[in-house]
Amino acid sequence: MSTPPGKNKAIIAYITFIGMLIAISMNRDEKHEFATWHIKNMFGLVILLFVAVALQNYPIGVYVYWLSVALWLFCFIMALTNRKIGIPWLSEKFQSWFTFLD
Repeated sequence: MSTPPGKNKAIIAYITFIGMLIAISMNRDEKHEFATWHIKNMFGLVILLFVAVALQNYPIGVYVYWLSVALWLFCFIMALTNRKIGIPWLSEKFQSWFTFLD
């Protein structure tokens, strides 16, 4: 399997919140579809993490946090293995909701 253009940007996007901002900045100059897809996915995961932090005083907050960590790990592995496979239903929504990242 060949390496898709923008793979490095996609991987950088999953390396913390700052990495996502760097990847967005890098992708503005020379857009790559693979990178854009993963940047939008990470943006959605960051929002999910913020929701988990907002809910941290409630029992469900712990579950939302660990769910977001597990989903992040899954998506990061997909970027490493050159795939645009994401979270069922959610990744689709992230792609349509975050069009400002195109």
